[in-house]
Amino acid sequence: MASGVQVADEVCCIFYDMKVRKCSMPEEIKKRKKSVIFCLSADKKCIIVEEGKEILVGDVGATITDPFKHFVGMLPEKDCHYALYDASFETKESRKEELMFFKMIYVSSKDAIKKKFQGVCSCTHKLLERLR
Repeated sequence: MASGVQVADEVCCIFYDMKVRKCSMPEEIKKRKKSVIFCLSADKKCIIVEEGKEILVGDVGATITDPFKHFVGMLPEKDCHYALYDASFETKESRKEELMFFKMIYVSSKDAIKKKFQGVCSCTHKLLERLR
């Protein structure tokens, strides 16, 4: 059953910018988001961007040495949030990049945001707990 929760346009724009890799100048690449965290608005009716909860590509190596560990540390332990993380990893065959969607609690509202985020790998809070 859907909860009626909406997704803010800014959230959709951030998702699109993270999903679509454009040929960019080095300064533009540094401003790209490596991760971003979303939350429910105060009235619980809309999924919005949580202020100050992002990692930029330019932060990696400059102010953040382990971006995934930093990302996991930004997640709240007892509150509903959603997140996107631009993961880079290597397999035996090649280097891979996946845009991962994390959701914590509020199961009834996840459908609204998942409909907007087509083509992402979805991870649960239990996976994050194992990675902590």
